[in-house]
Amino acid sequence: MKRGIAFWNILVKDMRTYYLKPPNISWGLIFPLAWAGMFFIKSGESLESIRTLLPGVTAVAVLFGTTSMLAVTVTFEKKNRSFERLLTAPLPLELLMLAKTAGAILFGAANAFLPVLMASFLVDLSAVLWHVFVPAVILIAAASTFLGLFIAVAVSEVFEAQTFSNFFRFPMLFLCGLFFPVEKLPGVLQPLAYVLPLTYGADLLHGAVHGEHALPYSLDLFLLSAFGAGLFAASLWHIKRKWIL
Repeated sequence: MKRGIAFWNILVKDMRTYYLKPPNISWGLIFPLAWAGMFFIKSGESLESIRTLLPGVTAVAVLFGTTSMLAVTVTFEKKNRSFERLLTAPLPLELLMLAKTAGAILFGAANAFLPVLMASFLVDLSAVLWHVFVPAVILIAAASTFLGLFIAVAVSEVFEAQTFSNFFRFPMLFLCGLFFPVEKLPGVLQPLAYVLPLTYGADLLHGAVHGEHALPYSLDLFLLSAFGAGLFAASLWHIKRKWIL
């Protein structure tokens, strides 16, 4: 019970303190919405194009929302040393970091449904496989959040975290099958696409929205979960090495 209360208090504190910071508003909300609006307006004459683009803009909304969140919360607290005080709390490190990242996961998952809401006014989404779409969004949010955590614990300033995040985020826009299939990439780039977690999340979203996916849903879910777990474990290892050991 005490651990649950501590988890909730950390989550609520971050929501009140950080979630409406300018970097989160610009990169977490405005940028994905601008992308969604740009693509949907451009494709306005073709309703099928909007349905085809929806998985990509949804993944972009999750990716930028989650990584932007961690760039602020963790990096800012490292700078004012409150992150170190948090690590002294009588809680397992795994629970502490899950509490610290839970808000970003929720923020990213909620972000995903902004493009969905926009698209729902333009096309019929009744055929979407929501039992695939929703788990895909949650897993993309978790994997992207843990990527953001890994970056945030490795740098000192918010602008460094944002810059380093862009080193991963922008290549993902073109390599992960968000807007065109991985199979259409140059052969030398295709192996790189399959070492990025967003590739499997995008495959799930494409399958859920319009039925076109390259891998079985179960394999996509497993690999996306494995990437998330691996990034979380790598972040914990870095925290232990730098602050605890």
